[in-house]
Amino acid sequence: MKRPLPFTRVTVKLRKAEKEDAWYLFLESYPVMVPGSSKPKRVIEVINRKITTPVWDRKHRARTSADGIITYKPKRDLNGIIICRSQVDKEACIFADKVRELRQREYDNASLFSEQETAMAEIKERQSEDFILFFKKETRSRHAKSSNSIYVNWKRVGELMTIFTENQPWLFRDITTSRIEQFKRFLLNGAPQGANKPGTISRNTASTYFSIFKAGLHQAFIDGYLQIDVAAKIRGIAGEERRREYLTIDELNLLIDTPCEHPVLKRAALFSALTSLRHCDIQKLKWCEIQDTPEGSKLNYTQKKTKGVESTPISDQARLLCGERGDDVRLVFEGLMAPSWISRPLKKWIEAAGIKRHITFHCFRHTYATLQLEGGTDIYTVSRMLGHTNVRTTSIYAKLTDPKKRQAAQTIRLNLPTPPTDDKDKGHISK
Repeated sequence: MKRPLPFTRVTVKLRKAEKEDAWYLFLESYPVMVPGSSKPKRVIEVINRKITTPVWDRKHRARTSADGIITYKPKRDLNGIIICRSQVDKEACIFADKVRELRQREYDNASLFSEQETAMAEIKERQSEDFILFFKKETRSRHAKSSNSIYVNWKRVGELMTIFTENQPWLFRDITTSRIEQFKRFLLNGAPQGANKPGTISRNTASTYFSIFKAGLHQAFIDGYLQIDVAAKIRGIAGEERRREYLTIDELNLLIDTPCEHPVLKRAALFSALTSLRHCDIQKLKWCEIQDTPEGSKLNYTQKKTKGVESTPISDQARLLCGERGDDVRLVFEGLMAPSWISRPLKKWIEAAGIKRHITFHCFRHTYATLQLEGGTDIYTVSRMLGHTNVRTTSIYAKLTDPKKRQAAQTIRLNLPTPPTDDKDKGHISK
């Protein structure tokens, strides 16, 4: 926020001489801040000049005395100089205005210089502050109500900065491109995992953390701690594409036929595959957020991760997995365990179904996106159903189901013989 400049105005005024029909010229400056005082002062400076022929402005009263005598303000020309009838008085008023102009320039320059000094002092003071403390404060104030994953990531970046600086402050004046590049290399090559996990973070995690770090730098620039947006000058860390596991229709049907020791887990996982909801949103889903209408059922809820308000229709099968309607305040999937407790029973259920790949609960969300695209649903509709804010995020799933690639794979056809059926000829091409 810009601070207003203290504007001191200098004006030429008249004061009546007591024993003669004349008026003294003087300067009045207001407001003037005097050192040692918190209140503005009115400064009077006498000019060694007096006039006798001022022209009065009968339309503007100055004051009325106790005995009823009315005085008026003097008339002024377009330059603000008091108008007089005699040439001597005119010259006196011009002289007074020259003095006024000189004093006005002095006040203006002093005011501007004071503001520059103050601004420089503030900049110098802020550059002596610790960016890590600023970042951690920003984490608490900016993401206190964000999803747990976002808050944990911001918090972890603050912890990694402390490790990088070996518990020393990282002053704003020491934020340079070379130092930032050192922190980037630290994230890529030596940053440890959190929660007492062994090893270092992955490249994709480093990419996420460095993006958060740059967001903190950009906020510091907005708040005036940095004079340039250094974050805009630094390139991010390119992430690596990861394989997104998903289940086929046959595998989903296989899971339906496979018993699970936690029925609520089974219902919730299949519900995610039919609706794309994340575990955190399913876990907190209440009956008041499910609306049943003659046209079908839909969800009216707020995504925990993005805080986006969603109104999403669901299929009859998804509604069937919810069970009988309960009280509005009750959870739909009561007893669904937290993410930290869900991996082991989920893995046991997946293996019991004969599925050998590593499947997490989030893979059911991937399953929804992939099967929708394979079924012909356009990518923009799928993006809205997933609650993505950018369709580019959804395009990742399109790579898994690109029908043109599948068609291209069958384009080149050779005159190869039919593979033999005899066991002894297996692995050989007949001539």
